[in-house]
Order: sequence, then C-alpha cells, then structure tokens
Amino acid sequence: MDMHTVVVGTSGTTAEDVVAVARHGARVELSAAAVEALAAARLIVDALAAKPEPVYGVSTGFGALASRHIGTELRAQLQRNIVRSHAAGMGPRVEREVVRALMFLRLKTVASGHTGVRPEVAQTMADVLNAGITPVVHEYGSLGCSGDLAPLSHCALTLMGEGEAEGPDGTVRPAGELLAAHGIAPVELREKEGLALLNGTDGMLGMLVMALADLRNLYTSADITAALSLEALLGTDKVLAPELHAIRPHPGQGVSADNMSRVLAGSGLTGHHQDDAPRVQDAYSVRCAPQVNGAGRDTLDHAALVAGRELASSVDNPVVLPDGRVESNGNFHGAPVAYVLDFLAIVAADLGSICERRTDRLLDKNRSHGLPPFLADDAGVDSGLMIAQYTQAALVSEMKRLAVPASADSIPSSAMQEDHVSMGWSAARKLRTAVDNLARIVAVELYAATRAIELRAAEGLTPAPASEAVVAALRAAGAEGPGPDRFLAPDLAAADTFVREGRLVAAVEPVTGPLA
Repeated sequence: MDMHTVVVGTSGTTAEDVVAVARHGARVELSAAAVEALAAARLIVDALAAKPEPVYGVSTGFGALASRHIGTELRAQLQRNIVRSHAAGMGPRVEREVVRALMFLRLKTVASGHTGVRPEVAQTMADVLNAGITPVVHEYGSLGCSGDLAPLSHCALTLMGEGEAEGPDGTVRPAGELLAAHGIAPVELREKEGLALLNGTDGMLGMLVMALADLRNLYTSADITAALSLEALLGTDKVLAPELHAIRPHPGQGVSADNMSRVLAGSGLTGHHQDDAPRVQDAYSVRCAPQVNGAGRDTLDHAALVAGRELASSVDNPVVLPDGRVESNGNFHGAPVAYVLDFLAIVAADLGSICERRTDRLLDKNRSHGLPPFLADDAGVDSGLMIAQYTQAALVSEMKRLAVPASADSIPSSAMQEDHVSMGWSAARKLRTAVDNLARIVAVELYAATRAIELRAAEGLTPAPASEAVVAALRAAGAEGPGPDRFLAPDLAAADTFVREGRLVAAVEPVTGPLA
C-alpha cells in the first residue's frame, strides 16, 4: 500500500484524496478537529435520546415505519437491524476501488460532525480502510435516494463484524475473522449510528470522481488520436487556428484545438490534398474534432463542479446542526450527481462515435486518400484492420445504449414514503462501463492511425515529431506496425492498456509540452 496519508477533517475532501484512497491505498487519518466535532455532535444525540419525545433516527423506526417510537431497551437492536435488513444487495461484486471510495466518502461525512456518530465508530471506519479490508458489496440494491442504501449497509455490516469482506490478499472471508486478524474490534452501534452509516450519495459520488479522472485522460488521448487521424488522412490543420476558435469561445473547444495543433506541429503530411481528388475541406469527423471533444471537456468541467460541491457536503438524514437541533431533510437525494453521471455517458458515447467514424475513414480506400484497403499488407489475401473496426463499432453501439439516462426513471419504494428516487447508482454503474468502452474505442483509432502514418512514411512523407514519438512508444508497448495479417487481439489489448494507463499522453508531452 501507498503510505501517503489523507487527513479527514470537518470541511469535506478533494477528488484527489478520493482517488488516492480508493485506487492507491492511501492511509486515512482523522484530524483532531474531526474528533472534536464528532464528540460534540454525539453529546447532542445522547441528550435527545434521553428525552421522551420521539426523534427520527434516534428513537423511531425508519422510512415508512418512522411513526413507531422505540424504547431505550430496543434501540441498539434497532440500529443493528437496519444494517442487517438493508444489506440486501444482489448480483456481482462491485469493484474494490468503488467500495473503498464508498467507505472513505461515508467517513468524510461522518467526520463532519453533522451525523451524531461517536468518534470510536469513525476511527473503526478508518482502521478498516487502512487494514485493506473491503466489504463485499453487490451490484444491485441502490435507488440513489435515502443514500446508496444496500451498498453502504454491506459496508456497515463489516464494521459490526458480520457478513463477508475481502482481505488485503484478495481472499474473501467472514468479516469478523478479518477484523480479528487485524486487531479491530467490531462496533456496537448506538442511537442513530446505523442510519448515519447508510444515508449518503457516497457510491455514486465515488464513481463520478473516478470517472472524471479517467475521462480527463481519455479526452486528451482523443485529441491526440484525432490529430493522428487528420495527419494520416492528409487533412489540413488550418481549421485548428486559434483565431477560428476565439470567435466561438467555448473553453474546451479551444483547448482541444490547441492540443491537436501541438501534436501536428512540424508535420509533413498535413495539407497534402490529392491531385486526383482535391478537397476544399475535410469531413466533419476530422474538421469538427475540436468542437465535439471540446463540448465534452466542458461537460466534464460542469460535472467536476457538481462533484466538488458534493465532496464539500454532509449528506445524512436527520442531521445534527450546530445549534443543537436534529432536523430531517432531503439532502440524500442523488439528483445532482445522477444528472451529471448521465451527461457524461452521453458525451462519452459521442466521443466514441466520432473516433469510430475517423477509423472507418482510414480503412475505406474510397475515402482514405491513397491508403490501402483496410490498411492491409496485401488486400484480399490480408484483411488488415477490417474486424478491428467491427469491434470498435460494437463498442460504440453499446455506448449509445449506455447513454440512455438512468436519472429519467424513478420507482417508488418504502410504501410510497420514498416516492421519487434518483437512480444515481445505476447512472454511475453504466458510466463505468461506458468509460471502459471508450478507452477501447480510442485505442482502436490509435492503432489504425499509427499504422496509417507508418504507411505514409513509407511513401516518403514525414510525420510530425509528436506522431513519431507515439508510434515508437506504442510499438515498444507491444502493438505491432504494418505487415501481413496476424493474431490481432493482443495488439489491440496492448493499445488499450497504453491509452488507459495514460502512456499515450506521456509519449507526446516531451515533444509538445504538457497537454490540457
């Protein structure tokens, strides 16, 4: 594990901290201010618990059962029961990084001092994260309202020493055994604590933060592959001139155009229109790449704004206010997060679509301006990259299905008490699939464009220095260049890893300088 430590305080956290804990095993530590805030809020909850008047979440049932007042002798059982009954997830296991993000973000809200959870419970949450213990959480069980209930309940169940969890060695064992092996005592939940551990948008938010990190890399990668395709198609880079983008001042558009210009600097291929087929202008998929990529970038910025607000939030119901009140609210509703998760699935699908159109153009001898059919070595004997485009097209088609918004749906639950829900967890889950697909789509365009550039170079045309750097790095990564047909899947897998790990961006930046 990375020994970098993330300190959890009372004022939210950063996206970088979420990624560090979720993906890189950063340790978690409670600040002194957080411990103090936890203790102060707990005093308020204890005082309310001692009063005869019912308080939701402290001395009542939950959801549609909130009208029942629960006596002191049953309250510990009440908190255990909500965790056990709500740990009702089904389906495949959710990825380890998602569960770690889920736990960390719930700890972030608990540490704000607005939930009434005792400091020792928060410390146990940190201890479980630091021990590398990951609760088994299932795909289905959240409607994105009243919190990501089932996923968070499976995490809370682990804190109680119940259910199953994955140890740092990747083996799934009873949670109680894992806690004991790491010297962690199971928690005995008291008033409000069970509810407070379940009531947040943490799962969908964690997935949003990680998707944003991945999409930032993929959008820069797609600027590079668009430039490579433009070059391979002997297109013109005049459309990237900054004065053209200044008169339509969408910020992302200007960034993408600048990225593409820097990749193409010094190219001997751009602007070589064929004498037998003169072009006044390039096709939309080439000419409009900055507009499409840029609009997606602006959508990422909006989603990051929403994520930042949510990271600064304390999402629970009821909440403990500084003046001593404990008030019910609707802050657990996932609509703000669900909407941007769906927005991102839409722009990711469109980015995948324009990448595929450029790939198809590179492979079609009638539109590729002199490249061999399917970039094959001996067309007819060899099929070249024909089926690589089929694979890319299948991925694009799935991306379009994944772009259908989850947040437009709502299914009432809890005997109509929870009669409008966000489906934000579902939006996040499909976005993760979309991001995975997008990396593969960009990788196929990269593989096709680099092969085409090498074929142009063989004709005596000199690629841009940044393009040459990409070709060299991709070939060194195991994705081979032009030649007779061979087993293609390993090459495409190598290109996928190259893109996904940020190595495409890393390959060009020594030539171009840092790309946005």
